[in-house]
Amino acid sequence: MGLRINDIAPDFTADSTAGKLTLHEWIGDSYAILFSHPKDFTPVCTTEFGAVAQLAPEFAKRNTKVMGVSVDSVEEHMKWKADIEAVAGAPADFPIIDDTSLNVAKLYDMLPAEAYLPDGRTPADSATVRTVFIIGPDKKVRLTMTYPMSVGRNFAEILRALDAVRATDGVPFATPANWVPGQDVIVAMSVSTEDAKARFGDVDVKLPYLRTVKAPK
Repeated sequence: MGLRINDIAPDFTADSTAGKLTLHEWIGDSYAILFSHPKDFTPVCTTEFGAVAQLAPEFAKRNTKVMGVSVDSVEEHMKWKADIEAVAGAPADFPIIDDTSLNVAKLYDMLPAEAYLPDGRTPADSATVRTVFIIGPDKKVRLTMTYPMSVGRNFAEILRALDAVRATDGVPFATPANWVPGQDVIVAMSVSTEDAKARFGDVDVKLPYLRTVKAPK
């Protein structure tokens, strides 16, 4: 069975472009995004890692660390970073781990159904699909996304999803469809309208079970 929401993210130690890292220790008190890509020096992956490099200030503002996963080696990652910076106009300063062992790919179920491990395996035989895990400071999986190799991710949506996770973390709120920061949030059904008014101010009762309030600052 794959990882589920609120599972503890499996810990691991791996070499990376930032040295040897242990996931839980590296996360510390931050949020974290762990995302895999099929292979270095490929077109879609280069655009994706460029997008992450450009968003570095946004992740920093949200107390969020980012780690890339590939079945290629650190040596290959270090060479590839020059291409990423050339395309993005920003350095890829986040860690990219060496998963030539497939340890992380297997822990996080990142391999497609047809993956196989022949003798003399190369990354082309067992490339990871495009997975995303948002992990909380408590090391629990808060959100997952999986894209096929042919579809580049929308990192604006990943950033929006991170904002929604953080906005609803530990408070009785949910976010409606297409929510973005600054918009109203939904009051949990476990909170009465009277309690919601006392705690959060004006409540917009659209339906008995759909009530919204201004998102607290």
